[in-house]
Amino acid sequence: MVWRKPNSELEMKNLTPSVKHGSGSQMVWGCMSAVGVENLHFIDGMMDKYMYLDILKQNLKQSAEKMGILPHYKLYQDNDPKHNSHICGLWALYHCPQVIRTPAQSPDLNPIENIRDHLNNRIRKFKFPAKMNLEKNSCILIGLNRRKCLCKSCEIHA
Repeated sequence: MVWRKPNSELEMKNLTPSVKHGSGSQMVWGCMSAVGVENLHFIDGMMDKYMYLDILKQNLKQSAEKMGILPHYKLYQDNDPKHNSHICGLWALYHCPQVIRTPAQSPDLNPIENIRDHLNNRIRKFKFPAKMNLEKNSCILIGLNRRKCLCKSCEIHA
């Protein structure tokens, strides 16, 4: 709930600019838990079910191991058709201890929406000029310091 003076909802100080369906967006796959955030995988172009499966194979168990939750982690994903594809579902059946099923159109139950909002706020705060800078400085997005930096070529903690 947001508290404002009556009739002030459209004042500039109460608005957050956004671009819908514009250019310059960046898709990111990430692994998060109560322990923290691990691997971030930046996706260029369109992602299909085969690319999504490769991302899971390369990052899911590795991230769970880094966080120390490997034998008991749960895979949470929204109802995107790529996530629900037969090939990805079959892989998850044999490689994930548990997959959490989510109801369709349930943003209130979706922690991914909360992380997306957090990342968008951090992106606005640091005013990244390009997608490449975003990928190189991903430690800023997840709030890591120099000791825990995951960036391959971090410009901030170099």
